[in-house]
Amino acid sequence: MTQRPAFLSVVLDVDSTLCGIEGIDALAKRRGPEVGREIAALTERAMNGELSLDSVYGERLQLIQPTADDIRALATAYAAALAPDAADVVRQLRARGVHLVLVSGGIRQAIAPVAHALGFDSADLNAVSLVFDPSGRYVDYDAQSPLTTQHGKRTVIEHLTLPRPILAVGDGSTDIAMRRAADAFAAYVGFARRENVVAAADLVIGSFTELAQVVLRTEV
Repeated sequence: MTQRPAFLSVVLDVDSTLCGIEGIDALAKRRGPEVGREIAALTERAMNGELSLDSVYGERLQLIQPTADDIRALATAYAAALAPDAADVVRQLRARGVHLVLVSGGIRQAIAPVAHALGFDSADLNAVSLVFDPSGRYVDYDAQSPLTTQHGKRTVIEHLTLPRPILAVGDGSTDIAMRRAADAFAAYVGFARRENVVAAADLVIGSFTELAQVVLRTEV
């Protein structure tokens, strides 16, 4: 008899969890080393909980002014940086009836190609949309999205209809908020280890192979 999974839903962060890059930092590097360093410093402080995401989300995009071409390049970078074994584990979990969703403060248009390649439909991809003019220049971002705020991931999960128990997985301070909407929170340290996130987590996971073991109740 097949054992029931320990978790029936898994909520995954994208940047530095599903994929080994921070999308906003990758965009900033396309504007040169000075902008790259400035944005990376803001991102790191936000992920470490030193700054609220609310205070830096729009500021970073305003500094970068990403074009539609930049977003297409970022989509390629996400695909190239997919976590080891992630595709196999996603298939394995789905085959056991586990529902997977992505909840990210990253840019939806850049994440969508890799998400769709992994079998996520549009309803299971939660991220922030950008607006471009007809020539592909940056206009604005969806400032109404809760994912542009420090605790918005909790709000998103609370509005999703997911089978329980739910495991939330992420690497940054904004992911900690998911703990209150899920049944457990795992700090993903496969790409970046942030001690404030580890301290807030129920579990620490270093790879997608470990994630499968946790969800499917096999020995780690």
